[in-house]
Amino acid sequence: MRLLNPSDGRLSRRRVLSGAFAAAVSAVTGAPSSAQQMQTHRPPGITPGAKGPIVFLDYDQEELDDAYTQALWAPNQGELDKRHAQKSAQAIARLGPARRLAYGPSNVEKLDLYLTKAANAPINVFIHGGAWRLGNAAYAAFQSEMFVDAGAHFIALDFNNVIETEGDLTIMAEQVRRGVAWVYRNAESFGADRNRVYVSGHSSGAHLAAVAITTDWRNDFGLPVDPVKGALLASGVYDLHPVSLSVRSSYIDFTARVVEALSPLRHLRHLTAPVIVAHGTLETPEFQRQSREFASAVKMAGKLAEPIVLNGYNHFEVAESLGNPYGLLGRAVLRQMNLSAI
Repeated sequence: MRLLNPSDGRLSRRRVLSGAFAAAVSAVTGAPSSAQQMQTHRPPGITPGAKGPIVFLDYDQEELDDAYTQALWAPNQGELDKRHAQKSAQAIARLGPARRLAYGPSNVEKLDLYLTKAANAPINVFIHGGAWRLGNAAYAAFQSEMFVDAGAHFIALDFNNVIETEGDLTIMAEQVRRGVAWVYRNAESFGADRNRVYVSGHSSGAHLAAVAITTDWRNDFGLPVDPVKGALLASGVYDLHPVSLSVRSSYIDFTARVVEALSPLRHLRHLTAPVIVAHGTLETPEFQRQSREFASAVKMAGKLAEPIVLNGYNHFEVAESLGNPYGLLGRAVLRQMNLSAI
């Protein structure tokens, strides 16, 4: 289902009038009319074409679709995936396999727990990305070493993808929320400090992590208002309206209720923890804009820990920085948790 912008009618009329005026000017002066405007938001290596009707801000449909398709802007994605897999294998060889624990009743509702040797240690709960339709907890194993070595438990959540939920993001969001709630309630069972639970996420995982930290924990889960003490959100989206107008509506059911309920930007009244918001300069224009605007809104709410812009990083390289104790995001999240790299 594709949502319509309430202002589309007015904008369409305005575009018609302005287009007519531009055409008249063109006829007199010989200058190209606005209808011949060229695209300005295309991935590297793709030649811009004539701009089509505006769909959102100054994007036509093709531009907006591209702006929510990260692979077009990151030609080295395949190489990065192989690198992450190699590092994950090395981490498991050194730390041992993760403990596999259930946080919910369904088969997929499990988490990977990597234990540190420190007593009463803090916890970082990682929410993986994958455009809501790919990824799993095992893929995040390469990030475990940084946290374990620094004296924190690392948890990667598994949850259904949106293909399995037949387009319903609500199921995924509820699974992530229940996973975080389970970690808080059961922290002592694996030697962790439930008063030092942190959340991190990348890409669609950053969106789901942002949904979690803007949850009304007291009313919805019977928990304290602040079970999460900090978050790092990397390369996410925080307002689903423009996403609902993009190619992603082909596999996600963006109802009005879903867009309202699962747009963290609209629920900052429930935010209690400081947030690090990060993005790379080689990401799509929409992922950059969404990160900037969310960071600005969180700052207005008084909860911005810091905005981080990774110069020269694409979407998938940002994730690599999060798993590196000497990378910009690795340093930032350890600092947020009052830990240091060893």
